[in-house]
Parts: sequence; structure tokens; C-alpha cells
Amino acid sequence: MRMLFECVECGSHYLPPEQMVYPDGPASPLWCTHCQAGQLAAGVHEDPLLARLALAAARSALAGRSADETPPARADVRPSRPPLSRRARSGPGGVRGKLA
Repeated sequence: MRMLFECVECGSHYLPPEQMVYPDGPASPLWCTHCQAGQLAAGVHEDPLLARLALAAARSALAGRSADETPPARADVRPSRPPLSRRARSGPGGVRGKLA
């Protein structure tokens, strides 16, 4: 399972590499690749405290997803009789009885 992040700037969800490293530099847990390039071009650096907080939140969500991954076993339950549907009741006999 991989960690899923939400960009603080644009709100999109993104999947950085598992090692958090892109070919041109480190991946940010706060910004997607587009926003990270824009922020670095503007000279804004990410706050280390917010980055650690985002990583911790992603790790806890990942642990929660892996714990919920195994669905509970359910017995094969089949009905004892066919279900009553509207289509079964809406035949010509039913219509004639209502019109008469």
C-alpha cells in the first residue's frame, strides 16, 4: 500500500514515490509536483513541522486502511423463496382488477 497525500495549495490528491524522492529532487508531503515547482520558483520553502505532520497523518491513514483491508467473512445466505417484485404483481390480471 502507498501513502496518499492531499496538496495544501490546490487540494488535489497525489501519490508520490514510495521513497519520497523524484528524479529532480525530494518529494513534498505538502504540495503536488505542480504546486511544489511553483512554490520553489517563488522562493517559498515548506515548513518542516507541517511536512512531518502530513507524513504522520498519511502513515496513520495507511495503517488504518491496511487494518480495514480484510472484510468480515459472510455466510452465503440465499432466500427461501423468490422475492416479490413489482413486475411480478403488475400483470394484466392485476390491472383489470384495479380498473373494474
